[in-house]
Amino acid sequence: NVDVEAATRKGVLVMNTPTGNSLSAAELTCGMILCLARQIPQAAASMKEGKWDRKKYMGMELNGKTLGVLGLGRIGREVATRMQAFGMKTIGYDPIITPEASAAFGVEQLPLEQIWPCCDFITVHTPLLPSTMGLLNDSTFAKCRRGVQVVNCARGGIVDEGALLRALQSGQCGGAALDVFTQEPPKDRDLVNHPNVICCPHLGASTQEAQSRCGKEIAMQIVDMATGKGLAGIVNGQALSKAFAPQTKPWIALARSLGTVLRMVGKQAQGSMQVCTLGTPLREAGSYLTPAVATGMLAGGPQKEVTLVNALLLAQESGLKVTTTHGDVAPEPEGSAGLLQVVLQGTPHRATGTVQGSTPVLQELSGATFKQPAPLSGPVLIYRAKASEPSALSMLTGLLGKAGVQLQSYHSSGTVAGEQWSVVGLSAPLSDLSELKPRVTEVFQLHL
Repeated sequence: NVDVEAATRKGVLVMNTPTGNSLSAAELTCGMILCLARQIPQAAASMKEGKWDRKKYMGMELNGKTLGVLGLGRIGREVATRMQAFGMKTIGYDPIITPEASAAFGVEQLPLEQIWPCCDFITVHTPLLPSTMGLLNDSTFAKCRRGVQVVNCARGGIVDEGALLRALQSGQCGGAALDVFTQEPPKDRDLVNHPNVICCPHLGASTQEAQSRCGKEIAMQIVDMATGKGLAGIVNGQALSKAFAPQTKPWIALARSLGTVLRMVGKQAQGSMQVCTLGTPLREAGSYLTPAVATGMLAGGPQKEVTLVNALLLAQESGLKVTTTHGDVAPEPEGSAGLLQVVLQGTPHRATGTVQGSTPVLQELSGATFKQPAPLSGPVLIYRAKASEPSALSMLTGLLGKAGVQLQSYHSSGTVAGEQWSVVGLSAPLSDLSELKPRVTEVFQLHL
């Protein structure tokens, strides 16, 4: 229903409500299994035609039959526990759920190759991914028991529709219940019209209760986002979910600031950039810090709206190749928060920073280490000048006095090639730097 790629390109966050319809989808699946076992829809249709075909609709009991559940997330486990009440043996497969976790709700996990020949019924509850597309196909149907019954209330395409029709026609598949199709509504009606197929028009979430729950979840998600509590159900921009956590907010601010500083120092937003997280606390942080660095690198460029949602996509399109690595700091000081380093590869430009308390700070810039880490927040002026030329600071102080701007902090780096960097925190940006520029090698202002 949503063009996720187009939304991502525009920096628009897409969320869903994954839990709201779980019970309704599970109950529909269970109903489908019962209908397959007793051919209830076909018998009901026959009655409406004025017939009384008791012998034609010979069904089977579910008691003692084996149900294979492929995908043991929220819906799969609800289906399994409900069908156990009918005396069905439940086996399953899920690459994420551990066998110990599935055993707790009565499902024995087996490799797929062992599942196919064991099942009387198979139901799928996986997302539609390249790895699950055509999960049931000609090859897997051939490994199943003859007459196996198949249910798909998950996503069209998980069951190969052509292979399913061939299995139905040969009798390898005894019946199928489908709530979803590759094309909706389906134009090819061969499956829909097959006498052993039960179909619904994608009704998995179509209950009053599910729609009510989804509506409430949507409202809660929007409120949580607006109040900064957090994000749930994110379809794109997973990095953005970390932006709401109190412990990660300063790191995202640091990453964005380092990207901005490097863009100004390197005077480019193209080429190759490496983002390196250092230290145990940042072992898993690259996934959300890398997009944050990219937002800083691209801000102020031709792209109108650069956010954590679209930063990596826009970076790729603008010719900026971004890689992420992690390294350990040895020996790692006790209580260390870790380090974030960003390098413009093929240039001498790199920036390293960390977070002190809740303040992002710059520790090193293009080989020059700061004697005391420099805060990167609010209006900041950064300049590089000869270490033997102290007049830049006095000139800056004079400019601040004229403009009525207060100097909040001043940090200078060590000397590299006779020059040093200075980071100056200001109470407000300076509107005119022309008098300072002759005294420095380079200067720029940022609002971080």
